[in-house]
Amino acid sequence: MHPASSDHLLTLTDVHGAPLAEYFYYPEYKLLYVRWHGHLAGPELIRGVQQAAHWRAQFEYPLILNDKSDTGGDWSDALPWLQYEWLPQALKAGVRAMAYLFSPDRENQFASHEFIAALRPHIAIEQFDDLETAFKWLIERGAEAGPARG
Repeated sequence: MHPASSDHLLTLTDVHGAPLAEYFYYPEYKLLYVRWHGHLAGPELIRGVQQAAHWRAQFEYPLILNDKSDTGGDWSDALPWLQYEWLPQALKAGVRAMAYLFSPDRENQFASHEFIAALRPHIAIEQFDDLETAFKWLIERGAEAGPARG
């Protein structure tokens, strides 16, 4: 049930020119897919999340697929910013559900578990091992919620 068409918005690079995050928008589902790459630390993660926020004026995306399956590193120093800066803005913008693909890296998984625990009281969020299942779950959350704001 992988959505058929997406718009590739950007490939954000790190200071060395290597891919940091790729952003895809699925207009049919109002879904933002962020695929992270490489070794993530707090500042890089915050920069990547801020980049996604720039599109809020252009695109409505109540559904986010956060794919960290190709990453490593400890980005736990970004958790306070995510919880107290990003989350209130995301909720105000209408984010309702997030599917989360974990990194195989243990350090990254610790931060991911903390992030999921912080978001769970506010939005529908689940972790997944594969992309297809994550997309399917998100699309179902979108359908259950009915029409998104617009």
